[in-house]
Amino acid sequence: MAAQAGVRGDMLDCLVIGGGPAGLTAAIYLARFRRRFRVIDNGNSRASWIPVTRNHAGFPDGISGQELLGRMRAQAERYGAEIVRGEVTRLERREPGFLATIDGAPVAALTVLLATGVADIDPGLPNHHQAVQRGLVRYCPICDGYEVMDRNVAVLGHGMRVFREALFIRTYTPHLTVLSLGRKLDLAADERQQLDAAGIRVIEEPVTDVIVAHEQITHLVLRDGRRLGFDAIYAALGTKPRATLAESIGVKLDSGGCLVVDRHQQTSVPGAYAAGDVVSALDQISVAMGQAAIASAAIHNAVPWSWTYRDAAEPALTSSP
Repeated sequence: MAAQAGVRGDMLDCLVIGGGPAGLTAAIYLARFRRRFRVIDNGNSRASWIPVTRNHAGFPDGISGQELLGRMRAQAERYGAEIVRGEVTRLERREPGFLATIDGAPVAALTVLLATGVADIDPGLPNHHQAVQRGLVRYCPICDGYEVMDRNVAVLGHGMRVFREALFIRTYTPHLTVLSLGRKLDLAADERQQLDAAGIRVIEEPVTDVIVAHEQITHLVLRDGRRLGFDAIYAALGTKPRATLAESIGVKLDSGGCLVVDRHQQTSVPGAYAAGDVVSALDQISVAMGQAAIASAAIHNAVPWSWTYRDAAEPALTSSP
C-alpha cells in the first residue's frame, strides 16, 4: 500500500500467494488493517471455473466464479490492496521472515499466507475445460447437488471417493450411474452391496467419446458401443493440492497432501499461514473466506505495528449518506 512505503525498507508485512476467494478475502482484511502487503495471483483460481454457484450466501439467484472474484478484487483494491498477476517460483525461509522469487524478482515479507488452492484431477473427457465452464461436467455436489434433483446423473471415478460421492448424490436423485472409466471399481463386497441397495448402477467399461448437442452432454459412448444419456456428470477423481511452495519451506502436510494448520490458520512453520482449499478442511468458498479472515487477523496481531503507518494514513473511505 502506497501510504506505507518506506516502512522497514522493502519488507512486506505479508505476502499473499493466491488470488482466489481466500487470497482476496485476506486482501480485504489486510488492506483495512492498513498492512503493507501484496497479493500474487497467477490467474488459475479453481473458483474461476464455476459457471454459477447458488449456495454462496447473499446471492439467491447465483453468481459465477469470475464475477465473484471480480467483485472481491474490486472491494480489496478500493481500500488500496496491491494485487498483481505473477507466479511465485521459489519461497525460502529467510530471517526475519521469508524471501519469495516472483517472476525472477525477489520479494521479502515477514509473513506469508499460502492460498494456493488445489487442482481437480482431469477425467480425460474431450474439451474438459470448456465442459466445466459450461456446467456440463461438475465437481462439487455439495455446491450444486440440489440442481440435479431427480435427474439422470453419472459419477466418474473409482474407490472410496466415488463410493462416498455417489451415496451423497443419491440423496438428490435415484437415477444414478457410477462409471469407473475402465478401471476396477476397487471397493469391498459390502460397499458394492451398499451401491446395489441404493439402486446405483455400476459400469466399468471405458468411455471413448462424448456427444454434445444444444450445449448439453447428451451421451457418453462406451468402448463396447453403448450410448448412455445423462443430464449431469460429476467427476469424483479427487484433487491435487498446490503445495509445492509450502513443502519447500517445510510445512507439515496431511496424508492427502493438504496443509495442516492450527486454530489461527498458522502452519507448522512460524509466520507461514494458509487458507482455502489447500488447507485440510471442507473445500467450499465460504470456508476459504472464513479461514482467510482468521489468518488475516492472526497476522495483524502477530506482526509488530509501526506508528509511522498512522502518520502516513490516507483519508478513510466513507459511504454515501
